[in-house]
Amino acid sequence: DRFRRRRATCSIGRPEDRTKGSRLPHEATLIATFAEGFVFAFAFGYVADRLRLPPLVGYLVAGIFVGPFTPGLVVDGELAAQLAEMGVILLMFGVGLHFSAADLLAVRAVAVPGAISQILLATLVGIGLTQIWGWSPGAGLVFGLSLSVASTVVLLRALEERNRLDTPNGRVAVGWLIVEDIAMVLALVLLPAFAEMLGGHAAGTADAHAAPASVGAVFLTLVVTLGKIAAFAALAFLLGPKAVPWLLARVARTGSRELFTLSVLALALGIAYGSAEVFGVSFALGAFLAGVVLSESRFSHKAAAESLPLQDAFSVLFFVSVGMLFDPSILIRAPLSVLAVLALIIAGKGLIAFTIVLLLRYPVDMGLVVAAGLVQIGEFSFILVGLGSSLGILPAEGRDLVLAGALLSIVLNPLVFAAADALQRRWRAVRPAGAIAFGRRRYEALERELVAIKRRNEEREKARALKLQALLETLPVLALVESRDQEELLLLFRPKTATPGERVIRRGDRADGMYFIAAGAVEVLVSGRTIRLEAGAFFGEMALLSGERRNADVTAVDYCQFLVLDRRDFGKFISRHPKLRAALKEMARQRHEMNQRLSADAAATQGRSGDAG
Repeated sequence: DRFRRRRATCSIGRPEDRTKGSRLPHEATLIATFAEGFVFAFAFGYVADRLRLPPLVGYLVAGIFVGPFTPGLVVDGELAAQLAEMGVILLMFGVGLHFSAADLLAVRAVAVPGAISQILLATLVGIGLTQIWGWSPGAGLVFGLSLSVASTVVLLRALEERNRLDTPNGRVAVGWLIVEDIAMVLALVLLPAFAEMLGGHAAGTADAHAAPASVGAVFLTLVVTLGKIAAFAALAFLLGPKAVPWLLARVARTGSRELFTLSVLALALGIAYGSAEVFGVSFALGAFLAGVVLSESRFSHKAAAESLPLQDAFSVLFFVSVGMLFDPSILIRAPLSVLAVLALIIAGKGLIAFTIVLLLRYPVDMGLVVAAGLVQIGEFSFILVGLGSSLGILPAEGRDLVLAGALLSIVLNPLVFAAADALQRRWRAVRPAGAIAFGRRRYEALERELVAIKRRNEEREKARALKLQALLETLPVLALVESRDQEELLLLFRPKTATPGERVIRRGDRADGMYFIAAGAVEVLVSGRTIRLEAGAFFGEMALLSGERRNADVTAVDYCQFLVLDRRDFGKFISRHPKLRAALKEMARQRHEMNQRLSADAAATQGRSGDAG
């Protein structure tokens, strides 16, 4: 039942429309969805770029073209929506990788009160608009909530295109949306409990005369929901920083890039799905927290690089799926209503967000960036109107108006950002002193905190880079490894120490690994001769390459620090780096020839001693 209810909340299109025009067998539906979605998204996206429009406009038009409301090809809407959800999950996971918990805490003073106030005010305006249309208060509540929350996907794309994601203004906007997402999770859980009170019916039934839920039941639902979210966050931040990096370290040691990529996807999708099933939070929020947890480990950059291509591909399907839900006839049937919805999303929400930022005593620049980023609606809006329709609260016209507002606001969002930039320049030109002074203290305090967080992260990365650089300077032979794989050495090496006089390798032993001397010195006894090796040298590779037993004794003559490459890791690592393998083989050959000469010289010396005797 829970699975069916979730399917009902996420499916917005009409069932008959989703199957309309299906010509392929069930087994080929997934392939057809991918092929048609990507092909038409590429075609229309390229045309949009040539027309100097954002490519996402082309993706939305591609969705309209393959949607059920236009003639021609029709893609499976339900399947496309699920694929688009994967794009949202991967995108939120990527955001979490670059947005640490410290960043969230740094912007809480503006993001938390700002998001909550904006949701309340925008919802009230939405309710007032629906009262003019003669809708019920319950329908107005669902409608207003769906217009109050912005699309994370659209905001992130807009900030990334303008290089503002890492600025204080960008951080505030992202934190603002995260608070909105959490609020929408509560709304999605509580809406079924209040369905009868709002003029609908209970989830999974069509009985409008069913007994409404009691106040105690509603309160219990709220407590349980908040408890689940708190439990998930606590589990993520307490257990995640230990378990997730440990797992990725084990995978990274295998040396398999595809296995590491698979582990990243498994963590992102697995945590997102598990959080939705066990704790009742959204897929997007679960994936975001998974990325935040991983951002504290040394694998964050590698995980981001591995998941980026899939993020881009599936986020395209998100925009295509939005276009598929849009019924263009609403523009003819209710043009004034569409304009009213668009005015509420762009002018109403923008003015509300801008005013809230100024009331919180932050600069005009921040208010304009936050306002421009929030004047569109997206994924949570679709889920809300889908749930409201399935519960009988929201009429079909409300769903079409929300989708029309979403599509048009997403298309117009780049123009809104351009207008915000123009207003910023105008404000600075007219009031240069005021532009700097207003909200200066709060903004500078926030900027200092974010800079301090960024500096700590950079110092951590710098320390890792210096460690790798020192390793390469000490062991020049490792410079033969490709730069993108050099950091993997830090994972593969096992540290080991030895005191003076300690036997490191015994002649006749099985080869257990290759030793790199990071500090100290050793003596190698071979064929009766002693060879001294110091920091920067290595030994033990000959037996690994030949598969034979050790042919020399190695003894520490100083306090030594070794980096040991185990037999299994040695074989895998040199197989992927032919230059290093060739260099080691050449050095092993030279050492073998030298050992043979030493043996021959020793035998000749012993022979001459015997003749003299």
